[in-house]
Amino acid sequence: MLANKKALLAAAITFGCTAAWADINVGVTLSATGPAASLGIPEKNTIALLPQTIGGQKINYIVLDDASDTTQTVTNTRKLITERNVDVIIGSSTTPTSLAMIDVVAEAQTPMISLGASAAIIEPQDGKKRWAFKTPQNDIMMALAIAEHMAANGVKTVGFIGFSDAYGEGWYRETVKALDLKKIKLVANERFSRTDTAVTGQVLKLIGAKPDAVLVAGSGTPSALPQKTLKERGYTGKYYQTHGVANNDFLRVGGKDVEGTLLPAGPVLVADQLPAANPVRKSALEYINAYEGANGKGSVSTFGGHAWDAGQILKAAIPVALKGGQPGTPQFRNALRDALEGVKEVPGAHGIFNMSASDHLGLDQRARVMVKIENGRWKYQEVK
Repeated sequence: MLANKKALLAAAITFGCTAAWADINVGVTLSATGPAASLGIPEKNTIALLPQTIGGQKINYIVLDDASDTTQTVTNTRKLITERNVDVIIGSSTTPTSLAMIDVVAEAQTPMISLGASAAIIEPQDGKKRWAFKTPQNDIMMALAIAEHMAANGVKTVGFIGFSDAYGEGWYRETVKALDLKKIKLVANERFSRTDTAVTGQVLKLIGAKPDAVLVAGSGTPSALPQKTLKERGYTGKYYQTHGVANNDFLRVGGKDVEGTLLPAGPVLVADQLPAANPVRKSALEYINAYEGANGKGSVSTFGGHAWDAGQILKAAIPVALKGGQPGTPQFRNALRDALEGVKEVPGAHGIFNMSASDHLGLDQRARVMVKIENGRWKYQEVK
């Protein structure tokens, strides 16, 4: 009997020690500087609002800046895994930087939750991408919203200008599909770099094609450049942007030149304008109140919402994963990957998440609305 009591006591001491040191380490790599800083800064600010304990375990967030650079993102990812023994990584902010992470996290068998938009981050599901999840809406979901709006408003021809990287290419592919469904003709296809300071040649080609509307497929403040140049050159057709510009920095940089622009966005952008019955209104307002409470009225952006949503799905998945292993071990990382796949009906800033083995995003049409820039503000557009 005495031996049994000693064994139980030893086990209790061991468990107590383990509980004391087995924090959950969440690695974060974001583009807080560089061309994608308007995305990374609100994401970084949001990380500070995420839960400090989940399932009774302390959460440590280790945040690194990748400067919007794919090489630095890979360096950060390796550092977080090998030096900080993280259990999961949130990031990075853009499609190119997120794609660069996949080989590293797959090799280390550490799940990642990307804040980049392209479906290419999680599709097609294979041995590597089974470790990748993401929170921003897929391009095709948003491209369909644009095409539907165009068709309903008499647009017959479209000019396209997108980033000369994975984001622009992904949007081009999905735009072609969406326009074809609505029998809208694509009459021009141009590219520009995130760091370009002039796009005159591309704009002249767009104007020469005489499209009814132009879609700029970029993200952050660099996306204002083609539209400002089109305005300067006298283009008077309709302007569309992607959800990659849905923050106040774009409004500031674009100024009067982006007035009247139409784009799809997550509900969080216009949460206070949504009907009371909208299923995302409550959870979107929860994020807005938390962010603006910490950073000031009017400071919230959709990009920070993607980081918030990463926190919400971790909040749902971690208690399940703790049943499969101790933090800091391969068993826990595997259990967490499986638990992320099993997330159901989790409300976030952008939508309701229902993930599965074949869907590492888990959002549906509740995660999008159409908005218009009016008087320097975002205006919700009710879909008839």
